[in-house]
Amino acid sequence: MNAVLVPRLDFMPMAAADVPAIMETENRIYPFPWSAGNFADSLASGHSAWVCREAGAMVGYAVMMLVLDEAHLLNISVAAERQRGGLGSRLLEFLFEEAKAHGAARMFLEVRPSNASGLGLYRRFGFAEIGRRRGYYPAHDGREDAIVMARDL
Repeated sequence: MNAVLVPRLDFMPMAAADVPAIMETENRIYPFPWSAGNFADSLASGHSAWVCREAGAMVGYAVMMLVLDEAHLLNISVAAERQRGGLGSRLLEFLFEEAKAHGAARMFLEVRPSNASGLGLYRRFGFAEIGRRRGYYPAHDGREDAIVMARDL
């Protein structure tokens, strides 16, 4: 029998001091990244913002807005060199637990139709399309719609 080692991940509240490292990742993985101001505003607003570390190194992060019995996933990201290894799933599972602990019964998110890996992840976790936001995202050739998805927690 072969043993599978699952790396230990530490989920820590995001702090302003994390934003420079987050911006390095954000700028590497997205053609239209969040700005440092977006992260600062999320922290100032008291959103549920998390950094995922493995052996002290940041490998992912997420920002979620909690309002009454709803959670809205605003940003979930995995460092480029660590993508496709299950970290997105682990981060999403952590966020589900956080949202439920704060009384959320449903989670919402928006995703680009062109984000095949994101769509696959969300569908595997039971998210279903509930609508579209036309022209929501900037794109190289104009604007791109957002698929609005939801999942009961």
